[in-house]
Amino acid sequence: MQNTTTYDTTPEENPRAILVSLVTDEVKRSGIDPVYSLEELVALAETAGVQVLTTLTQNKEKKDTKWFIGKGKVQELKMLADELGANTAIFDQELSGAQVRNLEQELDLKIIDRTQLILDIFAQRAKTREGIIQVELAQLSYLLPRLAGQGGNLSRLGGGLGSRGPGETKLETDRRHIRGRIDELRRQIGEVEKHRTLQRQRRKKSGTVQVALVGYTNAGKSTLLRQLTNADVYVQNQLFATLDPTSRMLELPGGREIILTDTVGFIQNLPHNLIAAFRATLEEVNEADLVLHVVDASAAMLDDQMRVVDRILEELGAGGKPQIRLYNKKDLCTPEQLELLPEDESNLRISAYSETDMERLLNRLQDELTGGTVSYRIPASRGDLSAQLYKLGEVVSQEFEEEDVVYEVRLHKGESEKYEYLLEEYKI
Repeated sequence: MQNTTTYDTTPEENPRAILVSLVTDEVKRSGIDPVYSLEELVALAETAGVQVLTTLTQNKEKKDTKWFIGKGKVQELKMLADELGANTAIFDQELSGAQVRNLEQELDLKIIDRTQLILDIFAQRAKTREGIIQVELAQLSYLLPRLAGQGGNLSRLGGGLGSRGPGETKLETDRRHIRGRIDELRRQIGEVEKHRTLQRQRRKKSGTVQVALVGYTNAGKSTLLRQLTNADVYVQNQLFATLDPTSRMLELPGGREIILTDTVGFIQNLPHNLIAAFRATLEEVNEADLVLHVVDASAAMLDDQMRVVDRILEELGAGGKPQIRLYNKKDLCTPEQLELLPEDESNLRISAYSETDMERLLNRLQDELTGGTVSYRIPASRGDLSAQLYKLGEVVSQEFEEEDVVYEVRLHKGESEKYEYLLEEYKI
């Protein structure tokens, strides 16, 4: 019998939330800016369709094992919720199942943490079968160890925020059933990985070069893909507007075609379950010949955002890839901000809506993906070898010298690596 997921369609009162942040010594040591993290949580909540009523912050040496925040702060939160008419509390850090249970019993609110909120947004965004599978796997992997703390929450408050994807019926089944579903999803992800591996092998055999767009969420990657390739992709000024990766053919000024792939945006404290579930998708970054790191140049915390992206690239094993950093949205920057942004071979200041900047980017891509210029002396009678030269790259010039023809070729990365050995003896 086919195993399907039950999705909850129970109408739910619109979430009206108080956002809670606990600043511990551990958080301070992590290098995460708690103020910025809370601001980001506000944006995440609004992206998920939550009405944010206010925020609440507590500074404490370490988290409370029972309540996460201090007992006194729990009472303050309860009074604030009653005063403002809140029905939800969203925490900026990850909670245990026991903490969720204790808080919901004491506060009579739906309790959501940052991880669950991000998973909920991903569940809203997933459109393809692959994306839906990946999100459900991440959600079930997150919820399995928390089932004891989730039962009352789900049965009392129904579906909606924090429970999109695997629905109420699915989560109330026993752990064995859920583990079986996780195994089935992992098997399906394995099929996706095999399919992607075959695609990558075909691309390598054909010498096709791939360029990956990576960056913090809402940096403008999808806008760039659309402007460069006329791709029909969803573009919106919101977090995680793109979930499913999109690849399009891009023609460079010299006529060469490459594949440009848009990837899911990164964010600080990106749930590990999500990274694991989307590893098959993110492997595209590992296989890329060049990474375009898109940065929102107008962001107040752009240095922190760049560090997050660099760290996740390292975790994926793609930290050593050739990279060009694109400081996007320069049109939103002040003159003072622009002066601080580097502009050189590895850094470009651009606006995705500027035709001039897009031309500069295409030329820069062509330069980066082109090897050096090499000369070959081919016997005039060997037309077959001359034809091979055009697979290596762009023939810049040719001169006839007695019985030979001397070609100057600007090599293309990818193609040249595949065919160059055939003409090694004819190099000058």
